[in-house]
Amino acid sequence: DPGVQIVNLDLLTYAGNPENLESLEGSTRYEWVRDDVRSEEAVDRLVPGVDWVVHFAAESHVDRSTTSKAGAFVDTNVYGTFVLLEAMRRLSPGARFLQIGTDEVYGDVAAPGMPDEGSLLCPSSPYSASKAGADHVALSFARTHGLDVMVSRCTNNYGPFQYPEKLIPLFITNALDSLALPLYDGGGQVRDWLRVEDHCEALLLLLEKGEAGEIYNVGANQNPERSNLAITEMILAETGASPSLIEHRHGLRPGHDQRYAVSTEKIRSLGWTPQAGIEDGIAETVRWYAEHRDWWGKIKSGEYREYYEAHYGRPIP
Repeated sequence: DPGVQIVNLDLLTYAGNPENLESLEGSTRYEWVRDDVRSEEAVDRLVPGVDWVVHFAAESHVDRSTTSKAGAFVDTNVYGTFVLLEAMRRLSPGARFLQIGTDEVYGDVAAPGMPDEGSLLCPSSPYSASKAGADHVALSFARTHGLDVMVSRCTNNYGPFQYPEKLIPLFITNALDSLALPLYDGGGQVRDWLRVEDHCEALLLLLEKGEAGEIYNVGANQNPERSNLAITEMILAETGASPSLIEHRHGLRPGHDQRYAVSTEKIRSLGWTPQAGIEDGIAETVRWYAEHRDWWGKIKSGEYREYYEAHYGRPIP
């Protein structure tokens, strides 16, 4: 839509990279403001006059939330959400607010369970607990102040430009470099992987057609479900790497949930359905990382190297 103008409030923390949006440089319809979602002053400058606030800003890596840095998750994810909503209440009460949530708030889901939007929240990690808190803050502003707020809860995403601490880009880039693929507890855990482009289409649909005060689950609902081991084997097949790269690690991930899943009937009733199957999506993603080594090669240095060595117990060669 040529009439849409976007203001991107981004602190550019460790996982951010200006190169991700190089294609927008020079656009009169896009502005990047480097500041903090927790800054009332910064948010107050940006909120007046907006039509939509799409709240992606969050600390999101589960493993980092189980360390001494967990406070950053509560601070950014819960308080940052409050700052945005309080600014909307005062300065732009007619705008629509979409809180980008996670399926992890439902916790470990025994098969064949498929939590719907009214299911009990049972988060397992400081990350998912902070996201559940953010959801509650958002919905409280809808109930108490009458703001036009929605919450989406999406399953695991994958695709281009994903920071390589997440499973799929980590395993793809390690496989391309013939490095170990650290697979936890046999790889039997199930995640409902959704291509990032399909997630974006779902969010745009919610902004246009979603109902205020409602929660919408978003997921691929893969049938059959795929374990982390199955995803790893797909990556090995697409990269041509040896299965001997799989490094089985046991009992090293605190609070590791076995299965995530959600019912997506509600958003599908609005006309959304994911377009990419997991096999094609993984193949496309492997090709992207193979063709963009310069992008992720620069990332796997500095802070990333320090994190990798601390978390996996060895340096990147």
